[in-house]
Amino acid sequence: MKTIGMRECPADTISPMKAPTKKPIARVVNTVERAVGRRDLVLARKGIRDSVVSLAGLLGCPVTNEDGREIGRLVDVVVKHGQDAYPPVSGLIVKVGLRRSFIDGARIAKLERHQIQLSSTTIDLTDYKRRSDESLLDADVLDHQIVDVNGLRVVRSSDLYLAPLDKEIRVVGVDISFVTFLRRIFPGALGRRATPQHVLDWATVASLADTSGVVKTSGSKTALSQLRPADLADLIEDLAGREQSALIEMLDPELAADALEEMEDEELQGLLRGLSEERAAQLLSRMEPDESAEVLRDLDDEHREDILKAMDSKMAKQLRQLIAFDETLAGGIMTSHMVFAQENETVSQALVRLVENRDRDVSDGVIMVDSKGKLMDHIAIIELVAAKPSALLSTLIGPPYPTAVNIDSPLEEVIEEFSNNRGASIVVIDEKGKPVGRILADDLVDALKPEEQHGLSKGTGALS
Repeated sequence: MKTIGMRECPADTISPMKAPTKKPIARVVNTVERAVGRRDLVLARKGIRDSVVSLAGLLGCPVTNEDGREIGRLVDVVVKHGQDAYPPVSGLIVKVGLRRSFIDGARIAKLERHQIQLSSTTIDLTDYKRRSDESLLDADVLDHQIVDVNGLRVVRSSDLYLAPLDKEIRVVGVDISFVTFLRRIFPGALGRRATPQHVLDWATVASLADTSGVVKTSGSKTALSQLRPADLADLIEDLAGREQSALIEMLDPELAADALEEMEDEELQGLLRGLSEERAAQLLSRMEPDESAEVLRDLDDEHREDILKAMDSKMAKQLRQLIAFDETLAGGIMTSHMVFAQENETVSQALVRLVENRDRDVSDGVIMVDSKGKLMDHIAIIELVAAKPSALLSTLIGPPYPTAVNIDSPLEEVIEEFSNNRGASIVVIDEKGKPVGRILADDLVDALKPEEQHGLSKGTGALS
């Protein structure tokens, strides 16, 4: 629950600059350092810890000129987000009479726990208009969900800490303790004795809320890029609304697509409904085709068509074909990602093609086809690596030949083929013997999920 309107600046406001708060901050920073494995977090520096100022303690407090005369009361703090791991304060929003005016951050001469002093007597007060690279700390970040990248959890910011760093005032930490939240909304004794319990260095969090969608910092993106897709999927599922979409926007599209593949079906459906058709199309295009097709099948017809129209026409055509297949047949669970080669090509050419497609799950080898496109063999990557680069692929053709099933083979047959051959994948062919897809082991596992999770009929035999 956010506090509405102007907040009074009590004389006994607790600030993290007071001695009792130094120990908790230091303790938490040390924990973060051990987990993250870095010693350059700014809250680890004693000079920074001694100079931090609470944002919650500042709101509603006086902003004075160089002579100490009050100009107005602080409403919010504006930060500029971009390439800095610790975003700088670009300005203040100050209530002057009935107006909310903007004061450039360069005018800040002194930042104290109960007031802000400016460097000039003459101040150009202008109405504030948000710029695309700016966020408001109180309105956009305080009391909003953030991602603790180090702890792999979604938390809520109870307070933010500012400190001088690199000749600018910057956001350096976030307090996520419930006690700090209570300290802000309940005045009196509780407020007087509260101290920060959980303070995270700003470089280890990803803040997700502003009117444009996300507080963009290079530090956040770098930290998130180190996480496993499964961990990211858990974080996405823990978020809600615009903050869920905002985290997706922070991620590299390939990593975002990998994370989406790890999400529960119901959660993924909800996420896609909150994204634009263009963004949904971008992500689904980067997912495995069988995964994308499974997601699209469960969308209503209008939403599905809007997303497909926003895709590359070739990808959209491929997915429409997969969506049309019955999920109880081989064609309904296959992926269409394959690397093709012909017998007159060299091992070196095949390896180059695999490298070019390394972002797709085709690392088990190449599919050999004849001049008419019919399946000849599957050359495993271990065979390619062991052979001479100049050798023709025709010299590698031979047993064991790949296991293949027809596109309309029922799941019982696919399961039997996997059991008999124990290969990493099965090639799916059409009525002319041309390979049209592969079934991977994890595709089969997904297909065997309980009916309520996957929508399969118990009459298929795959569940019995």
